[in-house]
Amino acid sequence: MKHTSYETERLIIRPTDEVDAGFVFELVNTPKWLMYIGDRNIKTVEDAKQYIQVKMTPQLKRLGYSNYTVITKLDDKKIGICGLYDREGLEGIDIGFAFLPEYEKNGFAFESSNKLIAVAFSEFDVNAISAITVKDNRSSQLLLEKLGLKYTGTTKMPNEDEEVLVYKIERPTV
Repeated sequence: MKHTSYETERLIIRPTDEVDAGFVFELVNTPKWLMYIGDRNIKTVEDAKQYIQVKMTPQLKRLGYSNYTVITKLDDKKIGICGLYDREGLEGIDIGFAFLPEYEKNGFAFESSNKLIAVAFSEFDVNAISAITVKDNRSSQLLLEKLGLKYTGTTKMPNEDEEVLVYKIERPTV
């Protein structure tokens, strides 16, 4: 199965692969990732490669979508990730995103997430997309609302103590 890359005006959004291990290592160790998403215990580039092999690639092979590396068209720079996740403990497909600090507040998360939401509904026949965020990540909440997701309540994810906020958007009816 060919795993498709997508483009927006400014971005290339392609499935994350082992060649992205150095970038993933850098991203998952940024202060905001550690604060809002959590420590994935990725201490080396080799750990990042294993993380991609175990956490991202199997879902891509199974469903045709997973985690995507977001790259600028202007200078071919890896700036973040955006993905559609079949996450245990959450109904439907979950959208998530994270960007290197120097690329935040430029609309890249909205642009890539908006594209993946459209693709999820049109190409992958997903009926609903959820998103979770911690209560104090207001910028993530505002972005989810801008993307059209609505707050639906709170939940606790498996093996987690902290309640997270849940947002959801349904596939538009034609």
